[in-house]
Amino acid sequence: MAKPLVAIIGRSNVGKSTFFNRVCGKRISIVKDTPGVTRDRIYADAEWCGKQFTLIDTGGIENAAADFGAEIRRQAQIAMDLSDVIVFMTDGKAGLLSSDREVAAVLRMASKPVVLAVNKLDNNETDTLYDFYELGLGEPFPISCEQMLGIGDLLDEVTKLFPGAEEADDRGLSIAFVGKPNVGKSSLVNRILGFDRVIVSDVPGTTRDAIDTPFTYNGAKYTLIDTAGMRRKRGIEDESVERYSVMRAIAAIGRADVAIVVFDSSEPISEQDVRIAGMVHDEGKPSVIVMNKWDKVEKDSRTIDKFNADLTEKLNFMGYFRSEYVSALSGKRVTNVLDLAESVYAHASMRVPTGVLNDVISDAVRATEPPSHSGRRLKVLYATQAATNPPTFVIFVNDEQLMHFSYKRYLENSLRRAFDFSGTPLRLKITGRKEKE
Repeated sequence: MAKPLVAIIGRSNVGKSTFFNRVCGKRISIVKDTPGVTRDRIYADAEWCGKQFTLIDTGGIENAAADFGAEIRRQAQIAMDLSDVIVFMTDGKAGLLSSDREVAAVLRMASKPVVLAVNKLDNNETDTLYDFYELGLGEPFPISCEQMLGIGDLLDEVTKLFPGAEEADDRGLSIAFVGKPNVGKSSLVNRILGFDRVIVSDVPGTTRDAIDTPFTYNGAKYTLIDTAGMRRKRGIEDESVERYSVMRAIAAIGRADVAIVVFDSSEPISEQDVRIAGMVHDEGKPSVIVMNKWDKVEKDSRTIDKFNADLTEKLNFMGYFRSEYVSALSGKRVTNVLDLAESVYAHASMRVPTGVLNDVISDAVRATEPPSHSGRRLKVLYATQAATNPPTFVIFVNDEQLMHFSYKRYLENSLRRAFDFSGTPLRLKITGRKEKE
């Protein structure tokens, strides 16, 4: 199940990025007392009282925009389209402005829940707070992001509004196709579907929204999600609709069961290709690296080996990757993509019996002794699987501070040797537990 999406919207310099950094627990967004510093949408996972969600930091609505009202409506609409809950951030020191009223007018028509935050009330001022009831968005929450006041109450309200677990809508396996512009995502989707469901063009950026297409193949149900190409930040102009297309693409990764990361095999693997694969890895999604346009590559008996070696080097953070070489133009090996998607999803859904899991961990510990520090040696007590998609294992030790990252990686590799987790990331959580005397 995808994490709920929480979007923060509001005009420039009301404290959205500061709030984002406080909630996520680390400095991710640039924070500066200059309007308009945040130029790109930033996503990060967050947790509050055991509830996990994805927070979206947005750029401020600019007074200098060519059409201020249009920009307000567009940002609010994107937040409504993508998010499960919207945090509307305002500035209590500046008071209620006409731009706040314009955003509120759009949000009142939304079917998504909205939480109104009034920031910069460092001394719990209430005089200006009452003015914000005029927006008609319910009770305003007074907060101070700088002093960490009121944020807990705000997050309590946000998490209370998360959608409940709904029954599966029988859409089958949901597969998102992601990648740079013009790598052939739409052509690949069309070839799999057997008809032109989405627009195909040699002009990068034709697909603006994530398009869902349910279909059946060999008796199995699927939903293919074609997404907009994700460009490098410096390739996106300010005020461009492409910024919002990227938001939708990242949201599509979050709600998909499997991600197909499409590369153009006729071009060298780029930094942006690797960055997009990293987004999928960070989201914990099983994936397949699809090298499209294979018909354009001059080949010999060692060509695929060379390409695989290059992928292994560039994607060293996801050594579990599965790859396939296809041509959307000719249809060569395209149907293999669905089989691989089924395979990696099955691996991500695998649950290992606790007894078998502990046998594997015990064998690994006996084969390579755990590290020690300051005369104290790490002791691995036992392990259990906490979740699937991605497979998540909790390893209990005597002191988690003694767990070196290299030994943690060794334990992960031991699990991968024992079980077929190809195509899916693993999560290992190390928990300290006092030993019984």
